[in-house]
Amino acid sequence: MRIAYLHSGSIPSVYANGVHVMRMCDALADAGHDVRLYALRGEMTCDDVHAYYGTRNRFPVRTFPMPRLPLLGPWLRAWRVRRAIRRDGVPDAVYGRDLRALVAAGGLAPSVYETHLLWDSRWERAVERLLLRSRSLRGVVFVSQALADDYGRAFPALRAAGGPAQVTASDCADPPPSGPATELPGRPGALKIGYVGHLYPGRGTDIILALADRMPEADFHVVGGTEADLQHWRERAGQPHLYFHGHRPPSGLHPYYRAFDIVLAPYQQRVACAQGIGDISRWVSPMKLFEYMSHGLPVVASGLPVLREVMTDGVNCLLVPPDDVDAWEHAIRRLAADPELRAALGTEARSQLLTTYTWRHRADRVLAPFAGQRPAARPGRR
Repeated sequence: MRIAYLHSGSIPSVYANGVHVMRMCDALADAGHDVRLYALRGEMTCDDVHAYYGTRNRFPVRTFPMPRLPLLGPWLRAWRVRRAIRRDGVPDAVYGRDLRALVAAGGLAPSVYETHLLWDSRWERAVERLLLRSRSLRGVVFVSQALADDYGRAFPALRAAGGPAQVTASDCADPPPSGPATELPGRPGALKIGYVGHLYPGRGTDIILALADRMPEADFHVVGGTEADLQHWRERAGQPHLYFHGHRPPSGLHPYYRAFDIVLAPYQQRVACAQGIGDISRWVSPMKLFEYMSHGLPVVASGLPVLREVMTDGVNCLLVPPDDVDAWEHAIRRLAADPELRAALGTEARSQLLTTYTWRHRADRVLAPFAGQRPAARPGRR
């Protein structure tokens, strides 16, 4: 099947949504589909976008700048994406997270819309209503069941008979390649506690700083963050055993995972998304959790209701109250003192990842609304 994947974010970028989209396109290509990505042109550049993200397949990536026109600019870009899709040859399916481009591409081919948050902007809600009424729309993919439930309440038409199929599919990870661990700074023999991800508000960086104060015998390693966020937190962190490694290309994270003994996912009651805005704590499905699982690492995570859709305390992780530093410290010390528990949690997490939460599993699941459809006709250029 020929698939046009539409993404409203920039490629390449430092943001997790770019990783998600590139992993999805890679998995679709693994499944034998002919996929082409249409994304936003951002300010970041790199010589080889596929090497940056570590994709196995070299699917085409086309980027389009955002016109500097309030309100109208995103629509102009969306229509340019539509024209590019037609020039490239009308696909069998259109899939993606780009609201306006999906609306603009209506009628070209059957489509599926994927969403990771419930928009609070009335403008975005209005565009969503247009998309959800589209006769081309075959399905809606939610990144968590909590998000699916909230969409059902916000858009009652989704529950009506004959509406688009609804699929819940969390983020995922690939089985990691073999290779060496990175040489981390710190003390030989010290427990290595890791965190990978952004440092936006609500991601728990303050929890990590508090834990470093309480556990001077362990080394803490934080991988990720924009330059502005790194400067903010480095000014507040004076512990010599707390290391900020900064942003690393997605393809270069595996050596860090291999070097960690315990990993943290300290999401708080309010969790900001890209660029530190909004609150996605009700719906978040963190890729880092699945990457931790893929490496068989023992995880200490916040016991947010949405994380419990995947994580089970004492089975594939330890769950603690988000803002209870005492509980975080107790969980880490428990794992530090019990290598068998660390191994058991990591082994079960990796097993669940391989059987349920790979990108290939997800690719097959989200394309279910297209099952049985006939390939679209391929009109000539206009």
